[in-house]
Amino acid sequence: MSSIPNSQYSEEPPTQAVILAGGRGTRLGSLTDNIPKPMVTFHGKPFLEYLIDMLRTQGFTRLVLLLGYRPEPIQEHFGDGSQFGVEIEYSVTHVENETGLRLKLAMHLLDPVFLMLYCDNYWPLPITEMWNQFKYYGAPAMITAYRNEDSFTKDNLVVDSNGYVIVYDKTRTAPDLHGVDIGFAILDRSVVKNLPAGNISFEAETYSKLATKGQLRAFLTYHRYYSVGNLDRFPVTEKFLIQRPTVLLDRDGVLNRKMPQATYVTSWSEWQWLPGATEALELLNKAGYRTIVISNQPGVARGAMNQKDLDEIHQNMLGNAQRAGGRIDDAYYCTHDWDEGCWCRKPNPGMFFQAQREHHLDLSRSIFFGDDERDGQAAKAAGCPWVQVSESNTLLSAIRQLLAQGNLAN
Repeated sequence: MSSIPNSQYSEEPPTQAVILAGGRGTRLGSLTDNIPKPMVTFHGKPFLEYLIDMLRTQGFTRLVLLLGYRPEPIQEHFGDGSQFGVEIEYSVTHVENETGLRLKLAMHLLDPVFLMLYCDNYWPLPITEMWNQFKYYGAPAMITAYRNEDSFTKDNLVVDSNGYVIVYDKTRTAPDLHGVDIGFAILDRSVVKNLPAGNISFEAETYSKLATKGQLRAFLTYHRYYSVGNLDRFPVTEKFLIQRPTVLLDRDGVLNRKMPQATYVTSWSEWQWLPGATEALELLNKAGYRTIVISNQPGVARGAMNQKDLDEIHQNMLGNAQRAGGRIDDAYYCTHDWDEGCWCRKPNPGMFFQAQREHHLDLSRSIFFGDDERDGQAAKAAGCPWVQVSESNTLLSAIRQLLAQGNLAN
């Protein structure tokens, strides 16, 4: 296993994405009688269009679509890709072809290194971060592994403490599986070139063998993915793809005056809104933004207050904001002390991912406003853009500026 920077790859991430979109989609029943599953629409737009929009924003300029079942609706809608800001090439093969054969038949279209993904999963990939990890470790393949702490789906992986996949089980029956491949992989073209002949599954053939050799890297994520692969997932996918604009806010030092170090706001009588904070909430509410608070509150663990005190403060905070014309949709807080090693306390990103799952957020599009370096560290770990609030850059001034620039669009 390589553990030193690998120089064979360029500094810049790949710009080619290869999308597997040839299956019948039988789990969708009659929905796919006349169209392939990536053309099922959400909010007036095909699922595949959301994927292509996301790839374009991540710097992918050239796409190869590997089609089989009913390719015409896809080709007619997307054409050469120019209307969507990308270049699209197509490889259309028999509907019964497995993923391995489909890739093998498109070998002449593939770049030396490319992103491969499925047409039925959406996940806001951070390509720069993924590429830095891929080129550092030098494994010929790196898949994306959803940690699946919420048992959202059935596991099919074992990932070791060094970030390598040591078991890849497409049947999902091996013991001690934890994590699932969600279908976003950076691949060296050699893994396709080395495929054996025949109508084979790329994943079963390649990933399992690479895992046994210690050559399959995992990019770990706690950000939920969204799928059009089966009907049970449609409700949450529909909520996610509404793409409602959202901002995330720290509490103390952003909304209210922060108490001196090692002391806390222990009752509503001690709460003081910062100048302009409620006006900022009003602006966000009028602009249609969802607003969520994410805050460390160790005063509970340290005995300065109890849970009832904290609940009362937050109830008053929400009520006050609403009466001022604003809105706070939810408030997440960690009551652990700094040395308890919890996943939720910032600079750890646990609260961000809890909010992501419960509100179906796209964290890559949800700006976090905080006032100290731990906020920035937590935002980075969660994949959120971050704006630092200070006396010279209050929440109100930051919100005004970003709304004026249109930078809060989700």
